[in-house]
Amino acid sequence: MIQTKKGPFRADHVGSFLRPAALKEARAKFTDGEITKAELRKVEDIEIEKLVAKQKEVGLEVVTDGEFRRKWWHLDFIQALEGIRVFDVDAPGLFQGTMKIATVYTVDSKLAFPEDHPFLADFKFLKEVAGDCVAKQTIPGPNMIFHSGVVGSKAYMENPVYDSLDAAAADIIQVYRDAIQAFYDAGCRYLQLDDTSWGALFSEAFRKKIEENGFDPEVLIQKFADITIEAVANKPEDMTITIHICRGNFKSAWLYQGGYEPIAKELFSRVNVDGFFLEFDDERAGDFTPLRFIKNQTVVLGLITSKTSALEDPEQIKGRIQEASKYVPLNQLCLSPQCGFASTEEGNLVAEENQWDKLSLVKQIADDVWDN
Repeated sequence: MIQTKKGPFRADHVGSFLRPAALKEARAKFTDGEITKAELRKVEDIEIEKLVAKQKEVGLEVVTDGEFRRKWWHLDFIQALEGIRVFDVDAPGLFQGTMKIATVYTVDSKLAFPEDHPFLADFKFLKEVAGDCVAKQTIPGPNMIFHSGVVGSKAYMENPVYDSLDAAAADIIQVYRDAIQAFYDAGCRYLQLDDTSWGALFSEAFRKKIEENGFDPEVLIQKFADITIEAVANKPEDMTITIHICRGNFKSAWLYQGGYEPIAKELFSRVNVDGFFLEFDDERAGDFTPLRFIKNQTVVLGLITSKTSALEDPEQIKGRIQEASKYVPLNQLCLSPQCGFASTEEGNLVAEENQWDKLSLVKQIADDVWDN
């Protein structure tokens, strides 16, 4: 089937969903050795089929697998790459104290994208059950490796694998070029790069940490942009690639705060993706003025929060969309929740019913604003 519909869509979403009870139970049994990996996968398949059906029921044109096969939004993809070592560290105070132990990673040998990366099979299953809807694949962006696995990794800086940071960046770029082509060959035409590492560059507190580690945040902003530009440079013409940037999402808590202004020029005017999913659900995100640097990309406004259950006032959201249209033409704007509902398997502090109410509201507002 030739895919004619392209994202981003007027009513879109970031991708992760609250894990249903049956899936949580099966994963606990697998962890305890009571069921096999194959048996767990059967449960995942069933729950993903249900999830896709529910997304269609809401009226969405784009579906994801909810990240139901993952523990973390980013780690499962990254640890399956060649050259990554994963380990746990104490994390007192992270995410307002809600995270006690953090699973982190470092680059400890030459990086490469394996031909049998498990996410490829996961996507093929999603595409089979998506039907007429567009199947969107989400993966962490390249700077999640450069930031957390190289320049922000004490383990890497004490024992660097590459002769220079540029050499490390070059292999990260190649990993993503290979990944993009592999997903394309698997049938993916809508790929989303989730890259919260940009948040450290507009957060005053984290910019200070970057400086303490011996790096200039302004230099890193340009480097982040360069890496992303090169990573997507060879993307097929009929493939949509977007970037999602938020301020962290763990059990409804956040990591970064600050507006997009410090990164806006490098990111919005230079990075050659098709669209940006941007968090604008509260005052931590600042105002819309950084959007003045947007050129011909689509901006998906994350105005509906996934962190709390309260349902937004649709008229207020419509007003904010009109406010954003002062900087980006209305026909280049879309609407979504500001993040997923479960960036980790624990999920945010909302009920499944609230999750679907939020997405129904996104669809309702989008239909009203863009007269679908």
